[in-house]
Formats: sequence, C-alpha cells, structure tokens
Amino acid sequence: MEKNLQPPVQFPEAVRKEFGLDPNLVFLNHGSFGSVPRCVRAAQDTWRDRLEADPIEMIGRRIESMLAEVKGHLAKAFGGLPAEYGLVTNATEGVNAVLRSLRLNPGDELLCTDHVYFAVKQAMRSRAGECGATVREVPVEIPTQSPDALLRPILAAVNAHTKLLVIDHVTSPTALHFPVGQLRSQLPAGTLLLVDGAHAPGSIQLDVSAVHAEFYAANLHKWIMAPKGSAFLRVQADYANQIHPCVISHHFGSSFQREFDWQGTRDFSAWLAVPAALAFLHELGFERVLQHNHALACWAHQLLVHGLDVSPASPLDGCCLTSMATVQLPDTLRRFGTVEALQADLYATERIEVPIIDWGGRWWVRVSAAIYNLPEHYERLLIALKARR
Repeated sequence: MEKNLQPPVQFPEAVRKEFGLDPNLVFLNHGSFGSVPRCVRAAQDTWRDRLEADPIEMIGRRIESMLAEVKGHLAKAFGGLPAEYGLVTNATEGVNAVLRSLRLNPGDELLCTDHVYFAVKQAMRSRAGECGATVREVPVEIPTQSPDALLRPILAAVNAHTKLLVIDHVTSPTALHFPVGQLRSQLPAGTLLLVDGAHAPGSIQLDVSAVHAEFYAANLHKWIMAPKGSAFLRVQADYANQIHPCVISHHFGSSFQREFDWQGTRDFSAWLAVPAALAFLHELGFERVLQHNHALACWAHQLLVHGLDVSPASPLDGCCLTSMATVQLPDTLRRFGTVEALQADLYATERIEVPIIDWGGRWWVRVSAAIYNLPEHYERLLIALKARR
C-alpha cells in the first residue's frame, strides 16, 4: 500500500499575494501559464521604460550585450555555455527553428511519442510534408510503473531511418517526467535528439548539459515565472551553425548568437526580465520551491485518485511527476459531451480553472501545483467533480 502523503507547508500569505490572481478563482493551470509575480512585472516595466527612453541606443546598439547578460544567467541556472543559448518566445518556436533548419531527405523519419504536445506534432507534420520525410508516433502506454519503463518503447522504435527523435522532458497531456538524460547514450550515432523541455525549467533541477541532447527547447514563462514570451533554445556547439531562427533577418549566416539575438524589431522586455524571475525564485529558495510544488502535486494526485476511485496513471509515490499530475476521470463525466464543456462548466459555476484533456480515448484532469496553490484548491476540485458524476 502506498504511503499516505500529506500536503507540504504552504508558503506565507505575503508570498502568495505576490501574484495578482483573482482571490475568488481556483487556479490549477500554472502548467499552461500562470500569473507573473508582481516584482517580475515591475522589472519588465522598468525595462520597457528604459527601452522607450532611448530606443535606438538601447535596441540598436546595446541589445546584444544586454541579452548576453541574460544568457549568462541562463547558463548559470541550467548549465551549458551562454553562447549555446538562443532566445525565443516559446518552446514551440524553438522546436520549429530546429525542424526548419535541419536538412531532411525523403525517407528520413521524425519520431515522437503519443504524449507529444499537439503543436509540436503539427510542426513535425508540416516539415516532413515539405521534405518527403515521415512522422511516426510511438505509443507509450499508461499506467506506467517507473520512469525507466517510459523509455523502453521509444528505444525499441528507433531504427536506421530515424533522423530526429523529439521527446518531451515533462509531457503536457499526461504530466509524466521522462528520464531523457538516459537516451543519448542508447541512440544510434545518426539519430539526433530534440528535447521539448516546455515544462522542465523550474519544475526539476535542470542541467541541459547532462541531458546530452543536441537541441533543447524550453519555456521560462511557466515554472520560472518569467513574463510570457520568454523561452530558450539551447543548441550544442557542434550544431550551432546549422540552426537558424524562424525569422531570418540581417545576421543570417553570421553566427548562432547574432541570428537569435536579432530577429527584427520587437519588445525585448520579456527576455530582459528573466534574471528578475530567477532572482525571485532564488530568494524564496529554488530547492524549497521545487520540493513544495512536487510534494503538493503528489498529494493532489493521491487525493484525486482515491477520491474519484480511479486507477493512477503513474505510481502514487510521485516518481514520475514534477509539479503537475494528470488523473483519469470517471466515464460518467462524459455526459458533458466534450472536455471543453466540462472545463467550461467548472469555470462558470465553480470558478475553477483546470484543463480537462481527451487523451488516448479517455478523459483526464491535469492539476498544477504552484507556490500560490493551497490544499483546499484541490479539495474544491474533487468536490466539484464528484458532484457532477
């Protein structure tokens, strides 16, 4: 029998008030994007003011040096070298940059799992269609018994035609933590590895160098709590000259850094405010935040599985979870017709914001655990779901 988990000690009210969420809203979807801390928003506003005060000097002449400082913070936080980081607006853009840059030939295979983020799968389909390549989706069945078990069908599926393996570090629909650091050493030399780390920074201790992926795309607007529009693409140095941003501009062919630094005129304030978000996390205690969110997600997972009397998709000890958990819903809730209808009903009548997902022919609820969440939020969700069965 699994251990009866307890929720972690919550963060002080002063910390939770740092977020501008409506106090009447039960917000359980930080995994998509949540509220940005007030201090980070203030930092972004300060950057906007500086950019507007002297636009040509700040953007035309100094932007490369300012972004170099941001990338220095990223390398310190997540490993690798500053020169290996390109700034993008979201992980999907980073994935697209890799897909559109790689030379693909007819017969090449792009491989992913059935847990892949839908926008990424669409990008793979689009690029493969242009090049005569193919996309193959590997089923990774759940429930799973361990993190290692998640990799077995993937490794079994790789073949001589597999040009690129695209895999989530933490899956979006199922919230499972794939041990991607074990993959590179088991893949053929001709197979490149692209990790979609959209949910990883801030939900695990991430060292991109230890992942050993040629390409790693990740969001900073989720668990790092940076402004929306801040993300990175890390490319190993050997491949840097082959990868170009989705927007080709003046510096095409000059260097990876210069191409990604300048993709045209834009609001650079989201990227420039990333160090403020990292500072906020470190002030709270980065490890403390990780432990709190993981413990709360594991407790909520157990609460919902037992409360709804359903089987867990992964072990209840949380070995496959980070800061989110996905729980199968009873079939009786299908009376709502669509997942969108159930999600809308929870929001309209209970003021609960939580994603309801149709995956693998079943309905699921995915809950996120952020530093502003309380145990009572998940208890309210459980009561609302049980009332609708």
